[in-house]
Amino acid sequence: MALLPIITAPDPRLKIKARPVPAVDAKVRRLMDDMLETMYAAIGIGLAAPQVAQASRVIVLDVARDGEKPQPLKLANPEILWHSPEPITCNEGCLSLPEHYAEVTRPAAIRVRYLDDQNELREMDASGLLATCLQHEIDHLDGILFVDHLSLVKRGMILRKLAKAKRGRAPVPA
Repeated sequence: MALLPIITAPDPRLKIKARPVPAVDAKVRRLMDDMLETMYAAIGIGLAAPQVAQASRVIVLDVARDGEKPQPLKLANPEILWHSPEPITCNEGCLSLPEHYAEVTRPAAIRVRYLDDQNELREMDASGLLATCLQHEIDHLDGILFVDHLSLVKRGMILRKLAKAKRGRAPVPA
């Protein structure tokens, strides 16, 4: 397994719609494992392939709380089949938008169909934090960031701060 570099906004690669994987083979499993290791190292609860410069419809997540046994999930080609009419508002953050958080309202419960790491077609019902995390990561596969759910003003403020921080980290030409 290997740690992968996480792309930070603003970066045009985060806005690309990811392609479905034909099957979960050894290459996709390796990507899933590397993404999971990268997510844990970054102290995140979810990561989508576009965040590590892979335009594939692959996500990993683990919403286990501190002290709980890890419960990693690896999904390829996830699609939301159903969502509840009831909303839930959560304070969201993102490994691609470091140190920025905002309240985002999403459906409180969802049903997702996906290929697991053994290439088996599965469905899962999720609510609460798991539903929020799944929706957040699936958004990444469609080029949508959590700030895209915010007002234009809030989104602009966060993206300008990230661009400024990125410029501040840029190497100085010799």
